Amino acid sequence: MKKNTAGRIVLEIVMVLLSILFLYPLFLTIINSLKSFSEVMTDVIALPKKLAFENYSYVWEFINYPRLFLNNAVVTILGLAGIILISSIAAYKLARTKSKASSIIYFICIMPMLIPFQSIMLTVLQMAKNLHLSDSTWGLGILYWGFGAPLALFIYHGFVKGIPKEIDESATIDGASGFRLFFSVIFPLLKSVTTTIIIIDVMWIWNDFLLPLLMVNGSPATKTLTLAAYTFVGQYTSDWQYAMTAMVMAVLPSIIVFIFLQKYIVKGVVAGAVKG
Repeated sequence: MKKNTAGRIVLEIVMVLLSILFLYPLFLTIINSLKSFSEVMTDVIALPKKLAFENYSYVWEFINYPRLFLNNAVVTILGLAGIILISSIAAYKLARTKSKASSIIYFICIMPMLIPFQSIMLTVLQMAKNLHLSDSTWGLGILYWGFGAPLALFIYHGFVKGIPKEIDESATIDGASGFRLFFSVIFPLLKSVTTTIIIIDVMWIWNDFLLPLLMVNGSPATKTLTLAAYTFVGQYTSDWQYAMTAMVMAVLPSIIVFIFLQKYIVKGVVAGAVKG
């Protein structure tokens, strides 16, 4: 009993230390966003002598924060909607179809998770230009369908396999079939795993930098919040205090979403992994 208690205490201490280690960069970003340029250049680690809240008002106006927030919202919502719709329907169909062909298709669909984006980004950029998806927030949101669907399909597939087929049969007897069966009966059962996918993809899409840099960096009207933070970093001089401020303002909405919904992450991932 004492050994278990001691082990738990050691584990908690280790977890606290790891939490501090991972949160320290965020802490540095916040404190440097409240400094003047001279203070940032003098000592990055030191606390600010005077809180420069005017950094936030300046960045708000300079980058036109409401407009860029709307761009982020459009890209994130459109990307999420497509990922959830495509992957949930595909996972349900593949999980319910027992054949070698469905297994092969399933593995083909999830294999893109193993391909680094950097190895295909030039091809994606050229394809987006040919399809007139570049330099558009709507086009950027659509591109996330292809990059986010494999992981979402993998999670949904494991969860759907744990749903008894008798539910499908009962709904069919009652007159439901096809899309009505899925959206009225099956999809409501996927609530916990859908919430998990929403959290994961909101954190990813909202804070993504490389794909927006390639697709929508040509016009100020289509930039995202993370790209706006990059505008304060120049070749010869950089306003680091404003860059840190813009980064805090960019990631804050996704952090708020994570805080309110994080309790569903473990439950949804475990359910998707264990069932089936």
